[in-house]
Amino acid sequence: MANTPGRKQTVGVVFGSRSVEHDVAVVTAQQVIGALDPARYEVVPIYITREGRWLTGAPLADLKTFQAENITELMGVRDTLVSPSIQHHGMITPPLAGYMARNVLRKLDVVFPVVHGTHGEDGTLQGLFELADLPYVGCGVLASAVANDKIIAKAVLREYGVPIVDYMVIRREDWRADRDAVLNGIESRLDYPWFVKPATLGSSIGIGRPGDRAMALAAIDVAMSFDRRILIEPALAGALEINCAVLGNAEPRPSVLEQPISFEEFLTYDDKYMRGGAAKGMKGAERKIPAPLPDDLTARIKDLAVQAFKAIDGRGTARIDFLVKGGEPFVNEVNTMPGSLAFYLWQYEGMSPSMLCDELIRLAHEAHAEKRRTLYDYRSGLVARAAQGGLKGAKGVKGLKSLKGSGR
Repeated sequence: MANTPGRKQTVGVVFGSRSVEHDVAVVTAQQVIGALDPARYEVVPIYITREGRWLTGAPLADLKTFQAENITELMGVRDTLVSPSIQHHGMITPPLAGYMARNVLRKLDVVFPVVHGTHGEDGTLQGLFELADLPYVGCGVLASAVANDKIIAKAVLREYGVPIVDYMVIRREDWRADRDAVLNGIESRLDYPWFVKPATLGSSIGIGRPGDRAMALAAIDVAMSFDRRILIEPALAGALEINCAVLGNAEPRPSVLEQPISFEEFLTYDDKYMRGGAAKGMKGAERKIPAPLPDDLTARIKDLAVQAFKAIDGRGTARIDFLVKGGEPFVNEVNTMPGSLAFYLWQYEGMSPSMLCDELIRLAHEAHAEKRRTLYDYRSGLVARAAQGGLKGAKGVKGLKSLKGSGR
């Protein structure tokens, strides 16, 4: 949808969803809504409940609303959905009353998805927006799906020559069939301590750091409750955690580096979101900015962040998390919808949250314009020829075989 100079853009901020990171998404979304300049944007909050119900309404732009026991019963909150149909190009809200009343269509210029983890950051929402031909902020379907799956992400990064920590994969069916055999296999390759991680979760949820066999049994059981595939990695004792955000499409640029401060053996959910005030999200966590590293190592990590972003075909933004041991950096994870959108990293470089949101929306339109350059309609005459020969019987099959050999 083209933007008219002087007209406000209608921005649908989609957040929440069926994810164990639901609460983090609510907080990040409120930060995004607060950062969107009301002089430039008409903000439409679109909240997906933990049960998967889609809602909209002005109260959803207020963090205090989410303390209510039943949000669906609040005045001004209504059911809605984003249509996958190109003809709608926006959201459909059922009428409040009247059997013969018509649904209300709200056109959207751009969608700002703020969902962490499953059913949002994993490419599912992005697929909906692709079907609807809606511009949307952030990575596309492929990059979102790859980055959300730690196992697939590691395989892709390794293929592109990006350094990663060694890993093993355990599947739920194998674990249930013979725990001892699985543990024996891991212990034959990796020394304790390990990191045990669900394949598709973030925010440190379900992660354990076992130091012996008994602890490993418990940690794997916990992780398996969150995912059917889990990742086992050696814990790099004494390694530094270093993060770098990336911003852009074809020519992304890295941010300043940060060193998060952990109060445990690894950066926990509480370290990330609860210290300094839950309403602040990731920006409330304790960190050193810029990370106290030598200049050459800083440059190396920034280069690797951009390389990892390009390897997954990223666009818009992401935060790449590193482990640094003995002066050697390893990519740990790629987060395509980082908590608080890594506002705090870009603020250090003079880009306010409002400016960052402006740039992300511009990049969304740029990516959508690039998509429009791709041809999606190819008419071959195959249907007409198949209809002539018929799809049943020898004659129809013969006709289709001749088409196969014609190079079409």
